[in-house]
Amino acid sequence: MTYLWGGMILVGIVYGAFTGNLQAVTEAVVSSSGEAVSLCISMAGITAMWTGIMKIAENTGLVSFLAGKMRPLLRFLFPRLDPDSRAGKFICLNFLSNCLGLSWASTSSGLTAVRELKELEDTARKTDPSGWKKGAASNEMCTFLIINVSSLQLIPVNMIAYRAQYGSVNPAAIVGPAVLATAVSTGAAVIFCKIADRKRRHS
Repeated sequence: MTYLWGGMILVGIVYGAFTGNLQAVTEAVVSSSGEAVSLCISMAGITAMWTGIMKIAENTGLVSFLAGKMRPLLRFLFPRLDPDSRAGKFICLNFLSNCLGLSWASTSSGLTAVRELKELEDTARKTDPSGWKKGAASNEMCTFLIINVSSLQLIPVNMIAYRAQYGSVNPAAIVGPAVLATAVSTGAAVIFCKIADRKRRHS
């Protein structure tokens, strides 16, 4: 990604210089930089508010309650993972954040969930070193990553904020298409994970 973005920027600057539009490139850089800062400030406020709400929900036990309700889902997606483990708790918190469209706020819980899954994998490897490939991610890690990327969103808060920032007449109009699109992507992700897990076990 570093080379891709660096190359795109470099090509744009070189093209602007050769076509005599270097001044326009400079003005675009200045205006875009200001717009990016303004957008980041707006998104920081929205993310801080929802992250605070999620933290309050966690401290009041609401997250634990919802995590308990999500046990059947966790058992289906992660059959070899204890739903009551720390990894299971942070996976639930990540899923709840993503359902609200808070991709930024779900980053910390996602990273913590992966770290907890890694610790469980290390413990299992020490107990039974056979059948483990060094440096390879566990099935649970891969499943979590794929479902996290597909990211079912019931309330796409971030997208609504983006649309409001850029002057959309109806920022919430994205809710329906977002639910449909992310439901399809998440369904495809779950099917793929189940097929891959079945092939891995048979092999």
